Amino acid sequence: MTKHSSLLIIAVAMLCACHRQNPSGGLITPDDIKSHIAVLANDSLMGRKPFTEGETRTTRYISGQFKQIGLEHGNNGSYFQDVPMVEINGAPSETMEIAGVKSAITLHNGTDFVAFSRQELPEIDLENSPLVFAGYGIVAPEYHWNDYAGLDVKGKTVVVLVNDPGFKSGDRTLFKGDTMTYYGRWTYKYEEAARQGAAGVLIVHQTEPASYPWQVVSSSNSGARLYLQQANKHMDRCKVEGWITEDAAKKLFAQAGITGDLRVMARKRDFKAIPLNMNVSVTIHNKLKYSTSHNVIGVLKGSTSPDEYVVYTAHWDHFGIGKPDAKGDSIYNGAVDNGDGTASLIAMAKAFANEKDKPKRSIIFLAVTGEEQGLLGSEYYATHPIYPLNKTVADLNMDALGDYGETKDISITGKGQNDLDDYIERYAKEDGLTVLGDSKPGAGGYFRSDHFNFAKVGVPALDMNTGLVSKTHEAGWAEKQQDDYTANHYHQPSDNYSPAMDATGMAQIANLLFRLGNDLADGSVFPGWKAGSEFKAVRDKSMGDK
Repeated sequence: MTKHSSLLIIAVAMLCACHRQNPSGGLITPDDIKSHIAVLANDSLMGRKPFTEGETRTTRYISGQFKQIGLEHGNNGSYFQDVPMVEINGAPSETMEIAGVKSAITLHNGTDFVAFSRQELPEIDLENSPLVFAGYGIVAPEYHWNDYAGLDVKGKTVVVLVNDPGFKSGDRTLFKGDTMTYYGRWTYKYEEAARQGAAGVLIVHQTEPASYPWQVVSSSNSGARLYLQQANKHMDRCKVEGWITEDAAKKLFAQAGITGDLRVMARKRDFKAIPLNMNVSVTIHNKLKYSTSHNVIGVLKGSTSPDEYVVYTAHWDHFGIGKPDAKGDSIYNGAVDNGDGTASLIAMAKAFANEKDKPKRSIIFLAVTGEEQGLLGSEYYATHPIYPLNKTVADLNMDALGDYGETKDISITGKGQNDLDDYIERYAKEDGLTVLGDSKPGAGGYFRSDHFNFAKVGVPALDMNTGLVSKTHEAGWAEKQQDDYTANHYHQPSDNYSPAMDATGMAQIANLLFRLGNDLADGSVFPGWKAGSEFKAVRDKSMGDK
């Protein structure tokens, strides 16, 4: 055990012994949370999409709650942080045409493929771009892996697989086995293809390694998309980014004479990229709109160390109004994702504000925009921080806490990354709870919500959720609820509020996070990253600059 670890354990024990008497239950109640979800997931907020009247109504509600609670303005006299964005409403051609030496393949928009472009141009033409299978599309020196070795992809379109080579390989030493690294995330695939100079990049969708069905890809990537404004108008990105279904990929590879399991083929260390001897053509017509979205931020000033900060985050946005589902519902209300996280943030702020003794450190309550569009609001805050990052103690994030009640276990996304886990482990032991890592580590949960942008700039960040063993139902019930939500309600219009919604699990997690923020705010410790974490170096450097 290192000296650092010993001191941390002692500090945690002292904090837990002397913090203001706040038990894990009761401070934030299920009814507190549900009362806000009922508003945030109401049709009148129009699905809470940035750049719409729904944003105006949502951010007005959140800032109004912050004011009523008594939080101070978080940004120089304002509850808002401007987040400049560009909305690109891309309309791909109805078909993607693939010409081969044998015969042509026609893929249909929405059914077989989705395609979009970040390049801020009115029309994007990808014409007769040669297709190349580039395996997992990864360049990872620390894993001695380079799918682009010896490959010139300028003007070409790469076809790549989602997730990592280690996923379901049976080899825990191959990347991180079944646990996704950032190299497995779809955002990375697009970034790397652009760095390599590719004209286009298509990810092959497979439900298990993606961790969600095709309907999630289709609904999440149709219509208008938002991006942070960039001086270069995103011209350094590929012309076309997109996905194709597994069935479409099989047709493509079969015509190229490639059969068998693509994942097995691509995870071999001697794998070399394969030209498919086919060309792809697709056109995207873009409508561009430049505007400003908003993060909402309130602060509870610390009593003795006001220039040190504990941050709570939750994203307020969802997908707005889209195509009607089978029941005719077209409003994506996002009751769970992330009405419950935003509701918990407001309830958390009220619980802290109502405390007789104010925290020693300041507590920031940050409701961010654009998470569903690529973690945009938190990225903007992390790159344009209102409060110094090396004075920011931690980020505690709440996203889609689950509506299936309390569990006997709790799940820490990316468990083992940083010292915040040690606090939660102690609380769990006191409460008779078991602490799990990601229930589905292959889903890459640590890279899929706003805490990740704080991690990237070195701030220890925690995201946690209810577990898999219900306190009130039979074994396996909670897991079935999770799976049903992912398959049928995640990013769908059916993610609606109901008075029958069970918010006891939401309150369970919110109260644990209250406890953690309470102890951090009353202490002097700056938690760090565990040895081996990819985020440790940047934090160590920033703390050296304090």
